Amino acid sequence: MNAENSPNIGKDKLLQDMRMVVNDAEELLRATAGQAGEKVSAARERIQANLESAKSKLAEAEHIVMDKTKQAAKATDQYVHENPWKAVGVSAGIGLIVGMLISRGR
Repeated sequence: MNAENSPNIGKDKLLQDMRMVVNDAEELLRATAGQAGEKVSAARERIQANLESAKSKLAEAEHIVMDKTKQAAKATDQYVHENPWKAVGVSAGIGLIVGMLISRGR
């Protein structure tokens, strides 16, 4: 795994964690639907508003991550098409290094 992919993995994990938080909050709101009282109602309204905002921001973040991933894939594809021998050389070098590391571990 190279350093360029590391931020995407972190972003993906963050988005996954945010989805879980949103799902947990929705479940909590459903579980407390029968609770009465002015404070509970006010808290539920605030949570619901914040939850809708979080869902919107999460969808926007997912869209941005997808766009950046597509842009990176296009740039990589374009580079490989413009520099096929460099791409082959880099791939061969990486394969050689990985092979050496694997053979050392045995």
